[in-house]
Order: sequence, then structure tokens, then C-alpha cells
Amino acid sequence: MKSRIFLCILMIGGIGAQTRFLPADTTVVTDHKTTIKGKRVEYTATTGTQPVWNEDGKSIAYVHYTYYERTDARDKAVRPIMISFNGGPGSGSVWMHMAYTGPMILNVDDEGFPVQPYGVKNNPYSILDMADIVYVNPVNTGYSRIVDKEAKKETFFGVNADIKYLAEWINTFIQRVNRWESPKYLIGESYGTTRASGLAYALQGSQWMYLNGVILVSPTELGIDSGSGRRAGPVGAALRVPYFAAAAWYHNKLPPDIQRKDLLDVLDEAEDYAVNDLMAVIAKGGFVDEKERDNAAAKMARYSGISKESILSYNLDVPSSFFWKELLREEGFTVGRLDSRYKGIDKTKGGDSPDFNSELTSWLHSFTPAINYYYKNVLNFETDIKYNMFGPVRPWDSSDNRTGENLRQAMAQNPFLHTMIQSGYYDGATKYFDAKYTMWRLDPSGRMKDRLNFKGYRSGHMMYLRKEDLKQSNEDIRDFIKKSTPKKGEPAKY
Repeated sequence: MKSRIFLCILMIGGIGAQTRFLPADTTVVTDHKTTIKGKRVEYTATTGTQPVWNEDGKSIAYVHYTYYERTDARDKAVRPIMISFNGGPGSGSVWMHMAYTGPMILNVDDEGFPVQPYGVKNNPYSILDMADIVYVNPVNTGYSRIVDKEAKKETFFGVNADIKYLAEWINTFIQRVNRWESPKYLIGESYGTTRASGLAYALQGSQWMYLNGVILVSPTELGIDSGSGRRAGPVGAALRVPYFAAAAWYHNKLPPDIQRKDLLDVLDEAEDYAVNDLMAVIAKGGFVDEKERDNAAAKMARYSGISKESILSYNLDVPSSFFWKELLREEGFTVGRLDSRYKGIDKTKGGDSPDFNSELTSWLHSFTPAINYYYKNVLNFETDIKYNMFGPVRPWDSSDNRTGENLRQAMAQNPFLHTMIQSGYYDGATKYFDAKYTMWRLDPSGRMKDRLNFKGYRSGHMMYLRKEDLKQSNEDIRDFIKKSTPKKGEPAKY
């Protein structure tokens, strides 16, 4: 049966086809084995499509997924299942799939930079030894597509629309793979953290599916208070400074007395200054005492590696894009947005922002060949459909973003639900200190802080690209699963 389905894909989506499309409901299953943490693990990989239906039961789109299930596990009722999303919005699930938690990862060096020949290798740190994983490509990402030309794009492309149809899709998937008894986890990266936070509440409220954990990797500024999910003003300006300090420390741009300290000690100082001093100074705006403003700029300069004059020119509210251009301007380089360890070269030394994101071009350099090779040659999934690393999902409706509040409410209603945040210190887009601030604001009462946890890493947005952090971050997930899995017979109550 599996062979017949596979041949159907070849005939419809493959070589010689008149029209490029995939069946809305199909699977290809392959058997594999690997070694994780020194122990043999046998598993199946199921990749295929599952429909998105409208209210009349008509298939209007399909979502492509890849599901890894360990075959030598004894009891599915106690074995966790993790549902994984990436971000964008508009990004396929390739990033965490091919570089973080999955059983195979792309070829990169130990710091995460591309190497040739391209391809994949076994991931000795994958969490597949402990949990089954499904990687989900939302509509128009990866191989997922709209199939009904009459379907409104508003059904898919917006904060709340995205959450609504994916919650329904997850319900169907869990039913199909018979995992209702299993502990369930969501993991999202970047915009995927917005998605995962909203889904935690939507799954409880509309699908009656209760989770054990949510993992937020490099989280966005979740909608907590304003509903916009955007952080600006004195808070936003002050929260950037610890990231500035991390990037400047990495590139040896801090004063000697600070530079010689360990990164974490520098960040402790920068965080304390940002929250307890700088935020209040910026809040005074144009009415702040000039001496106080000058002192603040001088201290910001010590922690950021850029000049006091440039900081004053922005009235202490330095844009991240200017920092990426300014930090190594005299050396002739820019630094990356998502990972400031990466350097780029601009056309001109002048300007207020880099010409391009140096880290993203590097990542696409290695991820794109790997994912296309992997599906065709390892998972036997053949199609002429293009894998959308970034797909057409614009315009995206970002209004009424209350996903942070959604997550808080989901945790309040479910005593079993835990949340862990994972962030790289050199991420200049979804900054680690913003993530800490989000965690603080998620639970202003402090009654749930024993179920909230933050982990930081000496890398950037995709902290798992660095070998040392790949190992540690997967181990942190294992610890999180252990902590959030209740003992047999333990009731869900306060």
C-alpha cells in the first residue's frame, strides 16, 4: 500500500507531470535506525500531507508534515509526543527539523557555518530517544499548499487564523496516530513561539486537548498587555542593552576591565543596569537632566562597544539595525541580525543599517541543499513541488495578538502545563533579555513561576547550530520533559 501511495506521488507531482501538485492526503513511510547518546534507537519516519477542511468538510488546503516514531518503545501512553513549528511567519519547519531535535542534522562545522559537500548526518543528541516528534509546515510553507482557489487567504494568514486551523489539524493528527493518551508538547521557534503560545490555549479551549509543556525557542515579543506583541518606548530601548553587551563582548569591543570578565558576568551587570537605572532615565525623555543623560550614554557605551556620541544622537534609544552596522564599522564589517557572531560586507562603510542579513544567507547556504536532498534520498519523498524555505503568506494579519495572555491562561487552567524558554545571547532579533522580560510578565502574580524556566546559550537565534549548544539544549529539553511529566496517578489540581 505504501508503495502505491509513493508511486502516486511520483506520477502526480514528479517527473513528466503536466501539473505540479501533491495529493491532499497521503503518506510515505520508511524505517530507520540511529544511535543517540550511545544507544541504538529504531524508528519510522512518516512524511506526507493531511488536509485542512472547511466547515462543509471540503479539503481547501493540505499541510505537509514529517512524523518520527520510535518503534522499540513499549508504551505509547507514557511516551511523549512533541509537535514542532518554526516561524516567519512563512517559514517551513526545516530549521529545527534539520538542525536541532530531529534524528538527522545538516553538515555544518562545530560553530554552525556551512561546509561542503552538503548533506546530512546522524544527530547523536536528538530527543527522539525520549519523545516522538512531528514537524509541521503551515500552509504555503515547505510543501504545504492551498488547493481550493476559492479559499480565502484570511483563513490561514494571520495570528488567530493560523492558530485556529492548526489546532483543528493537530486534533486530527493526534487522532490518526492514536496518541491521545500520550503527554503532549509544543515547541516553536521565533514566530513559532507566538503560534505555540496561542495553540496551547486554543487546543484546551476548542479541542479539549491539554498539554504538558510548551517550549519557546528564541521567542518573539508575545502579546501580553497591548495586544500588539510589539515592545517599544523606554522598556524596549533598555532591554536591548544586554544583547548589545553580548555581541560587543564576542567581538572584543568592550573596555578591557569588562572584556576580561566572563560573558555571563557581563550580562548580569548589563541586565541590572538596564532594568534598574537606564529604563528610568529614558522614561524621562526630553526632561531628563543633561548630566544624567550624558552619564547614561557613557555607561551604555561601556556595555555596547559603540560611542557615546552615537548613542546620544539617538537620545539613548539606539535601534538594533544601527548597532549591527556600527559595531564593526571601522573594521569594514557588519554583524548579523539573528546571530551577531556572523559578519557581512556592505557596499559602503556609511549608512544606518546593513545591506543584508549575513547570518541568514549563511543558513540558507547549508539548509536548502540539505532539506531537498533529505526528503528525496533518505525519506523517499519525491515531488516537483518546491520546498518553500519562506513561503508567500503576506499580508499577515497581526492584529489582536494576545498569545502571551493565552499562554498564561492556559497554564493557569492546567496545573500540569510547564513552559521553558531557550534563547541565544547573540540573537539581535528576538533578544534573550526580551525573552526573560516576557517570562516575568507572563506571570505577574508569581504563583506559577515554578513552572516557568529560562535557558540561555552562547550562540544566536538558532543556538543549536553550535555543537556545544546542540548537545546542551537537547539535554535541557529532556530535563524539561522529565520535570513536566507527572507521576503515575498524580492528579491535576492545585
